[in-house]
Amino acid sequence: MTHPLIARLTDEIGWPGLSNPSDVAEFVSRPGVHCLFVPGDPAKNLETTDAAVILPEIVQSFQGKFDCAVVGDEIEYKVREDAGVFKTPLLIFFRDGHQLGTIPKVRDWDDYLNRVTHFLSLTPEGAA
Repeated sequence: MTHPLIARLTDEIGWPGLSNPSDVAEFVSRPGVHCLFVPGDPAKNLETTDAAVILPEIVQSFQGKFDCAVVGDEIEYKVREDAGVFKTPLLIFFRDGHQLGTIPKVRDWDDYLNRVTHFLSLTPEGAA
């Protein structure tokens, strides 16, 4: 059962829930910047629910410069493996199908703002 704060992202805010690799590929390859939210297990990691509350606030702060989707449990490990980061909660940013960077764990607000600003400034060729 999905935690209510994670379910809110798809049910109330309307972010897509991604449950297979083709959904992920289709979402991140669209034009523009996209963020995958990899929640992790909220029963084992108390930061997961914090991130589920913080991420919509980050999106609002950047006023539509990127969109988000929630990665489902069934593909979470594969997405983390592909990103090369295993800590959760995890935000993975993409532009036009290319990974720009990641933000694992919960951070200070200024750290989020600085990192997202940096990711938004990158082109796929400039991404690490």
